[in-house]
Amino acid sequence: MKIIKKIGKEEIAYVYLGETSRGNLVEFVESVQPPIPREEKWVLIVSTLVGCPIGCLMCDAGGFYKGKLSSSEIFEQIDYLVKSRYQDKKIPAKKFKIQFARMGEPSLNESVIEVLEELPARYHAPGLLPSLSTVAPKGTDAFFEKLLSIKRKHYTGRFQLQFSIHSTDEKERDRIIPVRKWSLEKIAEYGEEFVEETDRKITLNFAVAQSYSLDAKVIIDRFDPRKFLVKITPVNPTYRSKENKLKSDVDVERHSLMNHQRFVDELRKAGFEVILSIGELEENKIGSNCGQYVQRHLISEKRLEEGYEYV
Repeated sequence: MKIIKKIGKEEIAYVYLGETSRGNLVEFVESVQPPIPREEKWVLIVSTLVGCPIGCLMCDAGGFYKGKLSSSEIFEQIDYLVKSRYQDKKIPAKKFKIQFARMGEPSLNESVIEVLEELPARYHAPGLLPSLSTVAPKGTDAFFEKLLSIKRKHYTGRFQLQFSIHSTDEKERDRIIPVRKWSLEKIAEYGEEFVEETDRKITLNFAVAQSYSLDAKVIIDRFDPRKFLVKITPVNPTYRSKENKLKSDVDVERHSLMNHQRFVDELRKAGFEVILSIGELEENKIGSNCGQYVQRHLISEKRLEEGYEYV
């Protein structure tokens, strides 16, 4: 792995732009969650595609797609970060989270399954917790069948699966995530099989803009709160979210919602665990919470240090 750019802070996160052995440009991240020390929780966020063909309204990774990364290229990212701190590949973190969520929809790449198969034997990491975030495009059923098998084989009780939903209105959801994808009913059906007795709940993620439609009844009628939880996140201030005039409904200073608090209240009343997830604001300047941040900065010829700002 050849590192082209590195930006960030030791106490929060580093974003890397690297060139793989096959000449592909990738982004990957390592981060901690202050005040939790690295020995308690260490998070790696890796790319699975070169860019992404999905084109979600708020994500800078869309609109630039050059193909799939091999399993070796995915491991190049993980190995670089691991060896930079633990040459012997013994990771002491009680929670060692590897998120397949930086650039690319992971279910479009079978190499992700190969990586998940090999991970437990590659590192000595008792705290290993893989995390996969997906929009579940249509035509990926075989991937998710293999994912279920891998979870049962290696990661029972130690796998985090997240579906990006964003809106409960299907037409609006199609506009936000402009690709054919699983219906909410199919996601619920898959979750019923995926989540077994000791497993973590599946996350339904909503990056909530002020204009989005959120109806708690849609979620309550379809999903079992014993197997699903809801996570609310801000719409990060990316180039794409600004271009599409998306204003986050999350007040990051007050840790509250502006237009959609009723959605959260009704879900909690129905027994759902609801998490309002707001990272360190400094991460916006670093770019560790936004897909293809470095790429867009290079393309637009902006200085890396300018960062993103909530408005």
